[in-house]
Amino acid sequence: MFSPFELPSGILLLVTDQLSSPADFVLHRALAEQLKSPKSTSESKHAIVLSVSEHLARWKAIAAKSNVHLDQHASFLFLDVLGLARAGEPATLRPVLDAVVAALKPDKDTLVILDDLAALEWLGIASVLDLTRFVRALHAACRARNATLLIRHHVLAPEPDDALRALREQCTFHMEVLPLASGRSGAVSGQVALHAGPGVSRGSVRLLPRSAALQYKLTEGGAVFFERGTGAGVL
Repeated sequence: MFSPFELPSGILLLVTDQLSSPADFVLHRALAEQLKSPKSTSESKHAIVLSVSEHLARWKAIAAKSNVHLDQHASFLFLDVLGLARAGEPATLRPVLDAVVAALKPDKDTLVILDDLAALEWLGIASVLDLTRFVRALHAACRARNATLLIRHHVLAPEPDDALRALREQCTFHMEVLPLASGRSGAVSGQVALHAGPGVSRGSVRLLPRSAALQYKLTEGGAVFFERGTGAGVL
């Protein structure tokens, strides 16, 4: 999953970003790769997007740039998290979890994307404890169906907050989308580091500490990755 990192399926991938280096391209690339598969396997592919702040129209527009037309994919499901959470009084994430559990199929290779977790706390929908319990239950449901769970969490402070610490304890891998220390340049948009979660075998995936982070440049066709100092050597 998600070239060039080639992560295994059935994991919880935590993706963190900052205002100066948004990870939108990670989410949209993962969705496109999930649905843009060979005809022989496309019927077994499934994707569920739980969106807090982005409308369906934006997901459709960006997917179309990768020649993925979401309207034509019966295996794609979009869930409005705020709409579901606010359907009752008081607001609760239980309807969101129920909708995902109902949509998960044992015979499908499913990718579940949750974007973005931090907004649920900012909007007063859930406390850190509520979010931690929700993620744990969502991960358990995905794991039972061997589905991959990708969660994006915005980072606003240098030190991790309670929500981020809890997420890092639960994740299989943690992908950091970071700005360059020197600021954004014309040749490089940012960099990506990859860390293992607790108890993960270090040899299963090539990890990338911040000191060896993979750099990327955003183009009309998506992100182009390259090793630090080798801008011409596209991966």
